[in-house]
Amino acid sequence: MATGILAALKREDLSNSSTKELRKKGNIPGIFYRRDIGSIPIVVKNTALHPFVYTSEVKIIDLSIEGTPAPYSCILKEVQFDPVSDKPVHFDLLGVSAHEKIKVEVPLILVGTPVGAKDGGITQHPVHSVEVECMPQDIPPQIEVNIENLKIGDTIQLKDIEQKNFEILDSLETTIVSILPPAAEEVAAPVAEGTEEQAAEPEVIAKGKKEEEGAEPEEVKEKEKEKK
Repeated sequence: MATGILAALKREDLSNSSTKELRKKGNIPGIFYRRDIGSIPIVVKNTALHPFVYTSEVKIIDLSIEGTPAPYSCILKEVQFDPVSDKPVHFDLLGVSAHEKIKVEVPLILVGTPVGAKDGGITQHPVHSVEVECMPQDIPPQIEVNIENLKIGDTIQLKDIEQKNFEILDSLETTIVSILPPAAEEVAAPVAEGTEEQAAEPEVIAKGKKEEEGAEPEEVKEKEKEKK
């Protein structure tokens, strides 16, 4: 299990103005929570949090809060990002106990290039993580899924993953990767030579008939005048 160290300070002032000032100075406010001790507002340096945010692995964090006798074991539970800058603006740490199981989201990493993709198939990867339950020391940093032997039409579901010291909590029937057939190209049917001209002829004939038919009433009127 991958681990890392994170140093933090307690936050005494929880006002909005204080929080904004912390962020301006390159710090990120957060919360550490453990069931037996409750919540502790903390703040860390922006760069100190990066190794736990920008990674594809789940890590156990040794959180050292200034003024506490010993570090706390925890995991990064949630991170909030600024919608404009996409930088972290808040985070939640969940304390863990070596003697209690924990539920955690673990990334699914595809390994290899499928045979089907080489034949023109399309790799579809709709599920990128899975929730598992296990002891903290057994949390897998990530779950690798080998897809090299997948042919067009093949799929892999969660039930195909070997569960080592952890239990998958999501539906085992969930498809995590599939190789779709190549997209069919639509080809326009060729237009037969002379088709457009033939199609236009009825319009010309029809138009001519209307003009001739339209002339009949005038001839009838002239003949009626001569009779009179």
